[in-house]
Amino acid sequence: MQRLKSFQIWGFRLVDMISQIVGALVEPTLVAVEEDADSLAIERNLAYENSVIYKERTKKLHDSKIKNRIFNVGDQVLLFNSRLKIFSGKLKTRWSGPFTITQVFSYGTIELSQPNGPNFKVNGHRVKHYFGGEIPSNVVPDLHTFPMDK
Repeated sequence: MQRLKSFQIWGFRLVDMISQIVGALVEPTLVAVEEDADSLAIERNLAYENSVIYKERTKKLHDSKIKNRIFNVGDQVLLFNSRLKIFSGKLKTRWSGPFTITQVFSYGTIELSQPNGPNFKVNGHRVKHYFGGEIPSNVVPDLHTFPMDK
């Protein structure tokens, strides 16, 4: 009976000592986790502020590159063909026309007329002014026309 009591006391002391060791190990871990959570929150807020600054700068640059075009009735314009085509060709122009503006609506909508077809409406961002004249064809000189180096 005496031996059982001493083992129980020794066992309780062992359990108490183990709990103290585990508590000493767990407590700094919890503190470290809380510190990591705080630092993550700070980093997240900093990243959010940086993304807001980046978006403002990008918008400012984009808005500075946009040209404000003014279209009037009777102007000649070219229409951008935005339809995706398979094997459209790299050197083929994507502008068609010229078309004549018959009406300008609010919010940038433009009505175009074509010589042999009905009028149609397009967004003003898809057109650009046409100033007339034919596009000169590029003359590629033949190799025989160049003087030989001496």
